[in-house]
Amino acid sequence: MPNIQEPKLISGNANLPLANAIARRMSMHRGVHTGLVDARVERFNDGEIFVEVFENVRGEDMFIIQPTSNPANDNLMELLIMCDALRRSSAARITAVIPYFGYARQDRRSKARTPISAKLVANMLVGAGIERVLTMDLHAAQIQGFFDIPVDNLYASPIFALDIRTQFAGKLDDLMIVSPDVGGVARARDLAKRLSAPLSIVDKRREKAGEVAEMTVIGDVTDKTCIIVDDMVDTAGTLCKAAEVLMENGAKEVHSYISHGVMSGPAVERVTNSVMKSLVITDSIQPTDPIKAASNIRIVPTAPVFAQAILNIWNGTSVSSLFEADTLSPIYDGMYAAE
Repeated sequence: MPNIQEPKLISGNANLPLANAIARRMSMHRGVHTGLVDARVERFNDGEIFVEVFENVRGEDMFIIQPTSNPANDNLMELLIMCDALRRSSAARITAVIPYFGYARQDRRSKARTPISAKLVANMLVGAGIERVLTMDLHAAQIQGFFDIPVDNLYASPIFALDIRTQFAGKLDDLMIVSPDVGGVARARDLAKRLSAPLSIVDKRREKAGEVAEMTVIGDVTDKTCIIVDDMVDTAGTLCKAAEVLMENGAKEVHSYISHGVMSGPAVERVTNSVMKSLVITDSIQPTDPIKAASNIRIVPTAPVFAQAILNIWNGTSVSSLFEADTLSPIYDGMYAAE
């Protein structure tokens, strides 16, 4: 097999701005220009996806950057077909960089005669020839076990911790980290530990999917600056209601830090009109124009951490080192000061 010389990036249409930002960051880190492989990912008139790679990738270490966000099925098929094109072009290794892993909410059978779609997607990715997956904040950690290949799951909480220390400088003693449900306690606890802040939980009970019947705050949030942390915000109904319940229970103000801004339907309008002071999301999903225009929504970049993670995978060095503030702060070019 030829020696692997350079990491090469290729992107589908799901989030080209992020892919370009990752390429720029890799160029800065290495001092060598890294661009996206010249390719076209197009559709025939009937919607079929066609991929053509214009550069030689034989023996190369390929990284496909493609979140499987809305439209999830189209973006997933683009990823699979790009992988097939690279495998048939004799690429040495193919890593799927999936900043947002779609179908992650279907990670178990919630009732009889329902699928485990996350496992099906994992099987499809492996079957297409992907040899490693790099993603961020999987909805459920057990999804890593659905793959029989290495899965590196990055976390947004170290980035959020750096941002919070900057945005709330001098007010850290008043912070209260809040999990919007019992299932997200581990994620919220990790951020609370990084900030040495207390933890509260909003216990929600659903009558049916998409509807919340009742919310109860576990913990004293009186006169606290509450920060809700979760892995994704979809229609924002639950998030905005949780913010209202926290304010009703005496919170001074409410902010939210969410890894993936799915932001479907009325989400932007709900957030804009809610009692939340701010919603912070990452660019793992390409933000729409309404999201960018919203006065209380802010986007933090993930390109620096993904670029370094790709370089670490290519070099065969630790990816978990990126979970620490001391490692992340230099990567973010001094944007945030380490504690």
